[in-house]
Amino acid sequence: MNTVITIGRQFGSGGREIGEKVAEYFGIKCYDKELLSRAAKESGFCEEMLENHDERPTNSFLYNLVMDTYSFGYNASHFVDMPISHKVFLAQFDTIKKIASEGPCVIVGRCADYALSDMKNCVHVFIYGNEDTKTKRIMQKYDVDAPKAKDMCIKKDKQRQSYYNYYSSKKWGRADSYDFCINSSVLGVEGTVKLLIQYIEDFEALK
Repeated sequence: MNTVITIGRQFGSGGREIGEKVAEYFGIKCYDKELLSRAAKESGFCEEMLENHDERPTNSFLYNLVMDTYSFGYNASHFVDMPISHKVFLAQFDTIKKIASEGPCVIVGRCADYALSDMKNCVHVFIYGNEDTKTKRIMQKYDVDAPKAKDMCIKKDKQRQSYYNYYSSKKWGRADSYDFCINSSVLGVEGTVKLLIQYIEDFEALK
């Protein structure tokens, strides 16, 4: 096994859980929030700052200006005038490349497919779901009612979409941006995991 799997996902589709189960099956690491801790260590940014910008592009000049006074790390001259949101993206981008170069793993979200577009041993997956299934999962997970869960799904996906479309040259959630798109509502989490494992094993066999 030497494949790196990136997973883009709609909020409520179970993408993270699916990524974790696939990683567990292959005995490899799954990076989601862990990626932020590592990016913080390697870039010199505080983790809280990375979390504040996590898959959220901000175009607020004032916010970037204020946050810039707290940023450390990159000292190269071309970084000085760059908004903090760009610096954070680049810190994550570098970390994703480093993690992938260390061996097989699963990386969830954060434009990982774009960051690793030059790597041959990658499978780029997008997990989506039906509104009802996603709403129920969010209601359960966050203990909220249906309207609140729907609202959370819409807002979170808008954030992820604008982040992905802003920083990458591709379109979030569009089939031609990925190798494999799966509706997790059809087979459920376990069924989707099985399908993904089969796809990855077949991909490995082709090498």
